[in-house]
Amino acid sequence: MNNKRSGIYIFLISVFAMIALIIIVTTIFLNNNTTTASEFLDKDFPQGYKITSPEIPNYLEFAGEKIPTENFEVFERMDREFISNTYYHSATILALKRATRWFPVIEPILKKNNIPDDFKYLCVAESNMENVVSPAGATGFWQFMKEAGEKYDLEINSLVDERYDVWKSTEAACKYLKDSYEMFGSWSLAAASYNMGQDGVTLQMERQKAKDYFNLVINSETSRFVARIVALKYILQNPAAYGYDIRDDEKYNPIEYYEIKLDSSVSDFPDYAKSLGINYFILKMYNPWLRDNYLTNNSKQVYMIKLPTKGSIEIIKD
Repeated sequence: MNNKRSGIYIFLISVFAMIALIIIVTTIFLNNNTTTASEFLDKDFPQGYKITSPEIPNYLEFAGEKIPTENFEVFERMDREFISNTYYHSATILALKRATRWFPVIEPILKKNNIPDDFKYLCVAESNMENVVSPAGATGFWQFMKEAGEKYDLEINSLVDERYDVWKSTEAACKYLKDSYEMFGSWSLAAASYNMGQDGVTLQMERQKAKDYFNLVINSETSRFVARIVALKYILQNPAAYGYDIRDDEKYNPIEYYEIKLDSSVSDFPDYAKSLGINYFILKMYNPWLRDNYLTNNSKQVYMIKLPTKGSIEIIKD
């Protein structure tokens, strides 16, 4: 019996000794391999990359109107959008690349209609210069809903949807903004109305007895909207200041095209495209407002079809 107890004691002592040895070895290893936070900070992150808060210019303005950043809420609203758009790398890089293609189209239309040039950045905020469709059905570069598009003279049906035509939809956007400016007397409010509607802005101004966009208690999306436009303006005007290094040869070239008149029905656009020496894909790329592969045009309405200038695009052979 005593021999059994002695064996158990020896076994337990061996187990405790092994555990103690493991603890001692582990402690020594950790002490030799632990990097403190301060030691880590002393080392350069790969490629010297640092995440910083982007600098906001001391004076901000939109369409000639000063942004009142002396108010800390307005400053923080702007700060949020500068941060979001500086670090939304993929979208901002695409905006920089697309701007060289589409700003030369948009700018003269704004100028002709006496709309401040800053409104080209509204187009960036709305769609990033892409013919997209929102979950609510807003469509094209300028994100027109069907009712608003038709109000401002865009043809919208199953065969033709001019919200996809950058030239015509920009003209329509100018008409909308003119009306808004006449209603509110402020370009900031005109921009806000583009997001929440003219009736929505009017209602909130009346309910809150406020006349300035920055004094309105409004939904988060519209509250951020003008700030987003302003942030995009300053980032796209001076991309290097926000860490972007996009070479000119990496930016997208303007589209070279000429136009022909179409005043008849077309039974098959793929055949029509072939008769013009292109294919259906290119016809649709230059005329995305054509929404089907045929066109019924019994009224002989005149449409202008854009076609690529010879040699400006490589046509892929089938």
